[in-house]
Amino acid sequence: MKAVILQPMYLPWPGVFEQIRLADIFVHYDDVQLPQGRSFVSRVQIKLAEGTQWLTVPLQRNSRKGLIKDVLIDDTNDWRHDHLINIQRSFKGLPYYQDVINLINQIFSLKTNSLCELNCYAIEIISKYLTLETEFSYSSSFHTTEHSSEKLLAILYKLSANKYITGHGAQNYLNYDLFEEKNIAVNFMNYNILPYNQKFGEFTYYVTILDLISHKGKNALNHLKSNYIYWRKFIDKGDEND
Repeated sequence: MKAVILQPMYLPWPGVFEQIRLADIFVHYDDVQLPQGRSFVSRVQIKLAEGTQWLTVPLQRNSRKGLIKDVLIDDTNDWRHDHLINIQRSFKGLPYYQDVINLINQIFSLKTNSLCELNCYAIEIISKYLTLETEFSYSSSFHTTEHSSEKLLAILYKLSANKYITGHGAQNYLNYDLFEEKNIAVNFMNYNILPYNQKFGEFTYYVTILDLISHKGKNALNHLKSNYIYWRKFIDKGDEND
């Protein structure tokens, strides 16, 4: 079984959906500390005529140092309306504009002030639109007490997973020996997201998946061609490029 464990991000970039596509089970990593500073858990980029812009979900100050599952949205101002306006500006006139509006209206109709609930709901709604059949779960449901690599390993062990697929940032902290001892193969993403003609400016991958959907609709899957690579080969490949 192939598993991905990833913090729930806000309307994330296509690379997240590449990981979902490759996994048998995708675990929302919700019982870890909210990253401090600027984080993709609460923001994402879109493209406008005047350049790239961040859409940021405002958070209640007293919950910013808690676990992701406990972080609360600050609904003092109607940020959903502001995000919707910028999404309309970004994707208006594109072939699948209405698909995006339908998705965002469905996502924003969720009655919650939990950032985690909103993000996970959005990821699963978009995955369903893309006809991805991956199973979803929450790390908090496993009630692990470990931290870092040990925590990931405990979740994978409970899932009976034999392959763990992760992003490139994990190479800075994973304890590979622990995974090897449990016969769980660590694999890094080998990204291959095919470019497409974006509405504004030079092409960039690092915008919300909604950008790709607005241009390609359900055919967005044809642009998600990434695979994964065993960690030893990944590191050797990196050494060759130094």
